[in-house]
Amino acid sequence: MSEGARRRRDPQSRRREIVAAAAELIVEVGVGAVTHRLIAERAGVPLGATTQYFTTLDELRSEALLCLGAEVDARIAHIRAVLEQHGATPAVLTELIQQGLADARALAADGAVVTAAVDDPQLRALARRWSEQLTGFLVPVYGTRRATAAAVFIDGVLWHARIHDEPLSAALLEDALTGILRPRTDPTTTSD
Repeated sequence: MSEGARRRRDPQSRRREIVAAAAELIVEVGVGAVTHRLIAERAGVPLGATTQYFTTLDELRSEALLCLGAEVDARIAHIRAVLEQHGATPAVLTELIQQGLADARALAADGAVVTAAVDDPQLRALARRWSEQLTGFLVPVYGTRRATAAAVFIDGVLWHARIHDEPLSAALLEDALTGILRPRTDPTTTSD
């Protein structure tokens, strides 16, 4: 069966290909630069196919962002598994950060979702999901304030990596996380 015949008989597959192409383009050029024409070219479909399956470009962009959100969820599941197996120590967190920084595609996808969420309130919950989940993993060990501070720091590290040529060293990351997560020694202060 030819590729053309397969596509005509499998509209769901074509729809998925269009969404995947839109997600790739969002990562590469940003949400605002994505057009029906670019998506159709990337997906290898006629231009009209993008409007056949999606009423508006915004609907298609939203589907693509949800696809990117699913990638974030997969990374969250990996983080959860590592933390459950090895503990949520500054050293383990540092290793996870370095793994994340080594994955340029994931870094760009996360950045695309967060950038889009700045202007789209409906996407903010999706964009916050990673930080909220990470905070949730850390709260039982470190309390709410320190867990939140660590998640904010890690978010900053990820954005730092997007605009700087040299990554932060593992030693710096681990030292900073140790300082953030270390309990206070003054018994008159509260940790949460």
